[in-house]
Amino acid sequence: MAQEAFVICDNLVKIYKIAELEVVALQGLDLVVGPGELLGIVGASGSGKSTLMNVLGGLDRPSAGRAWVDGLDLLKLSNAELNNYRRTRVGFVWQQGARNLIPYLNALENIKLPMTLAGQAGRAAQKRAEELLEMVELSDRKKHRLSELSGGEQQRVAIAVALANQPRLLLADEPTGELDSATALTIYQMFQKLNRELGLTTLIVSHDPGIARHVNRVVAIRDGKLATETVRAKGSKSAFEPAHEGAEEIFEELTVLDSAGRLQIPKQFLEHFGIRGRARIELTEEGILILPATNIDHVQDAEALASELVEAKKARGLRGLLNRWIRGEHKKHEVRG
Repeated sequence: MAQEAFVICDNLVKIYKIAELEVVALQGLDLVVGPGELLGIVGASGSGKSTLMNVLGGLDRPSAGRAWVDGLDLLKLSNAELNNYRRTRVGFVWQQGARNLIPYLNALENIKLPMTLAGQAGRAAQKRAEELLEMVELSDRKKHRLSELSGGEQQRVAIAVALANQPRLLLADEPTGELDSATALTIYQMFQKLNRELGLTTLIVSHDPGIARHVNRVVAIRDGKLATETVRAKGSKSAFEPAHEGAEEIFEELTVLDSAGRLQIPKQFLEHFGIRGRARIELTEEGILILPATNIDHVQDAEALASELVEAKKARGLRGLLNRWIRGEHKKHEVRG
């Protein structure tokens, strides 16, 4: 599958340094996206989803791991190569219309601008811009500026701008975040149309819990790693099929294992069964069973250890405490002088 993949993230790490503080935004994320796939990405604020988009879009360099897009290793590209990658291989659609469009240019001029910057001008650029406006169904709004367009129209022009230089990857970060549900639906339908007609690989970051209805699959990022994947159950109606009587959409959420076989267990599951620190794993006929750890000795009690470390440092020093722990002569929640 890796040879056929369009996007490959392998143990991807991104660390930001703010003053003296290091923030690990991506912590060994693994992701494979097929060519022409329409993928949704969800996650809480700070989970790392926008960082992932910035890395795949060439706006940020990964700190470690691999990020391959369309056969290119983004970690090894020079600055000039990365600039060319952003200009020719990737299209961006942002949440705010003002970030997508130049307010004093009309719709047609906004679409022509990326082509002008790439050295394409004249009749060819004019024709391409008009074709893109027709593709997003806004030919009659080509002379309108940002202030004269509705939110949905602004986003459709933004999509046309993103497609100006014929990218192979389209990245959309919260493209429906400022739109009502009806308008958001038209934007999702536009992404589906482009994906279907152009074979455009598209990644959409969203807080919309219903995004699974509009894409091929959805991956959830938690704490900088891929946590779950939501797919349509076998026999379920596809996102690209027209609605008809009796049609049913059935989704299944699967936990994702990383390349080392690790998985993220939802916090509410751990709290429900009182699993903290350690757990027991058993192999059954049905699969792998994860159980709370019981009858754990004193080493398991991290809170007691932390408390004794503090007290022992005051009373007789760290060495004495460690010697007592090695000999097993401690008493829980008690430090002897």
